[in-house]
Amino acid sequence: MPTSSSTDAGLPLGDPVGDPTCPMCRGLGYVGVDVPVGHPHFGRLFPCACRTEELMQERSESLQRISNIKALERYTFETFYPEGKGDLSPERISNLRQVYERAMAYAQRPDGWLLLRGSYGCGKTHLAAAIANVAVRRGMSVIFVTVPDLLDHLRSAFSPSSTETYDERFDEVRTAPLLILDDLGTENTTPWALEKLFQIFNYRYMGQLPTVITTNHDVETMEPRLRSRLADLDLVEMLTILAPDFRRGVDRADSDLNTLHLYSEMTLEAFDLRRGELGREEAENLARALELARNYATHPEGLLAYTGAYGSGKTHLAAGIANARVKAGQPALFVVVPDLLDHLRAAFSPQSAVSYDKRFDEVRRAPFLVLDDLGTESATPWAQEKLYQLFNYRYVAKLPTVVTTSRPLEDLDPKLRIRLLDVARCTVFSLRAPAYLGGIASEPTRKTGRGGRKS
Repeated sequence: MPTSSSTDAGLPLGDPVGDPTCPMCRGLGYVGVDVPVGHPHFGRLFPCACRTEELMQERSESLQRISNIKALERYTFETFYPEGKGDLSPERISNLRQVYERAMAYAQRPDGWLLLRGSYGCGKTHLAAAIANVAVRRGMSVIFVTVPDLLDHLRSAFSPSSTETYDERFDEVRTAPLLILDDLGTENTTPWALEKLFQIFNYRYMGQLPTVITTNHDVETMEPRLRSRLADLDLVEMLTILAPDFRRGVDRADSDLNTLHLYSEMTLEAFDLRRGELGREEAENLARALELARNYATHPEGLLAYTGAYGSGKTHLAAGIANARVKAGQPALFVVVPDLLDHLRAAFSPQSAVSYDKRFDEVRRAPFLVLDDLGTESATPWAQEKLYQLFNYRYVAKLPTVVTTSRPLEDLDPKLRIRLLDVARCTVFSLRAPAYLGGIASEPTRKTGRGGRKS
């Protein structure tokens, strides 16, 4: 326990820093501890309880100097536009409102990690700052800092003119009751920077300290040690914002990638069940495929994959779903996979009017996406990696996606196959009907495919 004979413990003399009426420190502001010789606290001085409020204020001011909370006061939930700006699609409005409401709930009770992902200007920094402002109003110590600025602060602590040591500054960040790291992924990724970030991440991960992170990068592209922490879904809640840049206020439903207009006649109503042509088993299979398409068009969720022979109806069903979405006033992007990869390659050209990043982002964040003819693309390592990044982003974000392929699943890239086989997020339906030849029965001598089935 603290001793009252503080001056005997070697306390600094001079102007009092504590409460002159305090019976413990008699105004000195420090106390010794009554412990036996050899105890770790023997001979050490500790701030007196009468200075608790003063020390908390000093710490708060120090945190504010680092976090720049004052400059973020205008970023509140009241000044956010949960309906977005401009002419957004209903899906994007719904998505933005869901993220907005979840951020508000987190601000009232910070628990675990919240990862906000989205493109530049979509509102993720505004929401993160709004969380910080709510927490500050509730008396919680908060650090809000962009990751590049954080690393600069840590580097500057090594300067002889710094008022804080590196250890003090680093400890303030990693132990903050609530830490908000803005713009992860834009920092200069030197080995030193990655090491510091991992130390902060790991400390807070092990202690399960409330942490908010914003980024416009995929988690899969981050440094493996950081990724391993962010991928723990028991601690980290990932929210993806689909809205475009608020500063532009534009939500383009059209795109020169979109070829849906070429399939305008392929509606679900016009789908031919080929009655009288197919056997009973094949006819029932085709009817189930159509019913699945109708249900998905009404309530799109997760991935839907149609497999089957060329001409069996896969593309018609996929286009029919997309056309139904457009008819209901929702945007839909339809693209053939080989064409998509050609567009991405072309975006690297200096003459391209669209940057590669913008082109790729346009596809992976589409509110509703159809990828037709997967498996016919040139399977270069680059193509496989791009398709996996696209698949994985939409898989993790649970964005509605329809895929068609004439290849057996076992022939697809293993990283894609493992996503398609996740029954919790993906439905795979195999069409058994043979190629449609405009109502004319196919010749019985056509070749058979795998497993003896006609192709």
